[in-house]
Amino acid sequence: MAAELRRPFVVEAKAGAGGIIATDAVAKSEPDGYTLLIATPNHTINAALQPKLPYDTEQDLAPIAIMAAVPEVLVSHPASPFTDFAGFVTCARANPGKLNYSSAGIGTLPHVTMELLLKRLQINVTHVPYRGAAPAMTDLLAGVIDLKLDTYATSSQYLETGKLRALAYAGSARTPLLPNVPTVADMGVPGYEGVLWIGLMAPAKTPVAVINLLAQSVAKAVTANDLAERFKHDGIDPIGGTPEQFRAQIAREIPQWRDVIQSANIKPE
Repeated sequence: MAAELRRPFVVEAKAGAGGIIATDAVAKSEPDGYTLLIATPNHTINAALQPKLPYDTEQDLAPIAIMAAVPEVLVSHPASPFTDFAGFVTCARANPGKLNYSSAGIGTLPHVTMELLLKRLQINVTHVPYRGAAPAMTDLLAGVIDLKLDTYATSSQYLETGKLRALAYAGSARTPLLPNVPTVADMGVPGYEGVLWIGLMAPAKTPVAVINLLAQSVAKAVTANDLAERFKHDGIDPIGGTPEQFRAQIAREIPQWRDVIQSANIKPE
């Protein structure tokens, strides 16, 4: 994008509060197209989970484009008492609450997407939240935890060595990286997806012409051969969609997460 737009890009990490600090900073910035936000599903989860935010999720930010999507993979420890997705469901139904799954913390994407799956399957699996993805993976590898929704990039090395088992892929279609692993939808949960999207946003009132120019630049960048190949190698799908598609995604997700959060009684930390 820097080459396309002939402008340098400076990445400034504003960590904290699950993305709320960074989002608030961009929402209150000058709407000139020079201050942008890299957003993930935390953007919509926060809107559903947090009773009060310092900005309006849909009114104070302008969607530009979803740059890429990273479908999750449901993985299990090989010592768990099942070998495939159907076996997991059967085991969970026979032993309510006895199986467990880990996540990087309360309200993170792997937490709410797993709760969405459990709600759709009408089964009870105990959530074990950790402070970060690394300890959640460590205990899964040690056999302390049965299951985890993870990305291909972080789980592939363990799948290749047999330290983890892939039960199902949470994308809309199977991935060539795991050709023998069915999607969750294939396994009788139609329409289910657990996807980490990565999107670009700007302050509201940024001129439409600027938004469209940035969206076009995103599309060119993520579909360039060198970057697209790097993405696909790590299980990342290049998207480069339109502002309208991104806005519709946000509008769909907020009520979906609100319903999951209410039914699973998820409380913010």
